[in-house]
Amino acid sequence: MARGRDLRREKSDKLSDAGVMSSGDLAEMRRSLSHLNIDAVRHAYHTAYARCRMVNDRVPSARSIQELVQVWKQLWKWR
Repeated sequence: MARGRDLRREKSDKLSDAGVMSSGDLAEMRRSLSHLNIDAVRHAYHTAYARCRMVNDRVPSARSIQELVQVWKQLWKWR
């Protein structure tokens, strides 16, 4: 009997094509942000925030939102 398509694999392939960060990518970003000084992280926050702005109904990418959240979390830890 032939096997059906593996929908889980197709879904993960589509997510990686869409620019979604994996859990390993997110962990690496958290690690690298923790080594920066506060000014560099603030600059990263403003850059990520600018990429996430909705201009002319353009929806930001999932990767941009993930980056913004990770930088925000690092700033929140340091408050």
